[in-house]
Amino acid sequence: MGNDLEIWHATYEAKTPESLQAAYKAWAPRYDQDTIEGMGYVAPNLAASLLDNYLESKASCVLDAGCGTGQVGEALQKIGYSNVDAMDYSPDMLDQAEKKNIYNELIREDMGSGIRLPENSYDATICVGALTYAHVGPNVFEEFVRITRPNGYVCFTIRDGAYQKYNYRKTMLELEANNSWELMAMLDWDYLIKESVTAKFCAYKVLET
Repeated sequence: MGNDLEIWHATYEAKTPESLQAAYKAWAPRYDQDTIEGMGYVAPNLAASLLDNYLESKASCVLDAGCGTGQVGEALQKIGYSNVDAMDYSPDMLDQAEKKNIYNELIREDMGSGIRLPENSYDATICVGALTYAHVGPNVFEEFVRITRPNGYVCFTIRDGAYQKYNYRKTMLELEANNSWELMAMLDWDYLIKESVTAKFCAYKVLET
């Protein structure tokens, strides 16, 4: 992939929010082609199917957190979901997502600094690709619980390697212990097939407190 692979690495090695944003600005126009065709990015479809196992209605209100160019939104749309909002830190990635006309609302937000949305805003929150190196840390889990309605679901991927490095599991277990959410599934699945990268695919039910 040459320079495209260099941009991919730049997103994982960014030291500041500004450098991460610059990397995505350069990558946004060809992100879908590079990741799907070049890397075998299967996580969006797999995660959407995992969430679908738990939601009772296709009319559920879903937040695609860290939406990027909208691949998860497309995957949800293909299986019948149309009430989906998008959130991302990169305006350039959001621009690409907007062109697909699959989201009700697009929200620019740095999830690592908190999510400026009311409690119980969504029936489900899905986050694919953002819980990884130099992106969003485990502190965001509390925010996912806060903005998701009781008995709703939080579904996310964590890239292997980053899962261990940033100790996401510690926060996941803390939220289980204080009855914020209940683990429904944690699966080791392919993430980027052509790069031999796997990830944890997790689904949690938000509990009433």
